[in-house]
Amino acid sequence: MKSKRISKTEAVTSLTPYSVPVRIGPSDYVPFLGDKKICYIRLDGKKFGDMPIRVEVKLSVEDSPNSAGMVIDLIRAVKLALDRGISGPLISISSYAFKHPPTQVTDHVARQWVEEFIQGKRER
Repeated sequence: MKSKRISKTEAVTSLTPYSVPVRIGPSDYVPFLGDKKICYIRLDGKKFGDMPIRVEVKLSVEDSPNSAGMVIDLIRAVKLALDRGISGPLISISSYAFKHPPTQVTDHVARQWVEEFIQGKRER
């Protein structure tokens, strides 16, 4: 569990342009939740007059449909690469789908790369 926490934390902080304390915790299987995953997000900051502000959010999702959609996107990208005779790492879809891709970029850049790959404007 310790290595999973480190991996998830590094995936989030690698895209943060500034240093902030972050704690990402892995989750165990909780029988009564079934396929549901729950995420709590808390942001602390300061507003006008140096007054503290806190935003707390609870995100609850079904896990399988989220994973299934990503796997389908990966399979489609690999099929495109095979049809085009491309071998080796697919940087665009890896940057979009994985926590630790060969090239780490922001989500909007990764999505743009995937779109360019699909259109044939980007080799990998």
